[in-house]
Amino acid sequence: QSLRESLRNLGIRPLIKHRIFAPYDHAHNARIDEQRYNQRSMTETVNSAVKRSLGFAVRARTWFREFREIALMCVVYNIKRAVKQ
Repeated sequence: QSLRESLRNLGIRPLIKHRIFAPYDHAHNARIDEQRYNQRSMTETVNSAVKRSLGFAVRARTWFREFREIALMCVVYNIKRAVKQ
């Protein structure tokens, strides 16, 4: 819940569905934009595939090097997919 509040303070509306604890949680989930939520599920699928094939740990310690390592992992994943097709 604190993550949701922090995002709202920044003007960001999260696409994470609420767990159902109360009837108003159904209302919150109904207000989520389905098209964007489906895009989120596609990205989660790709993230999962990258983690399974290339590992889930980032070995770099600085932000820039972490970003570069993740970008390179995505490039390698895309090359692997292109070669398979």
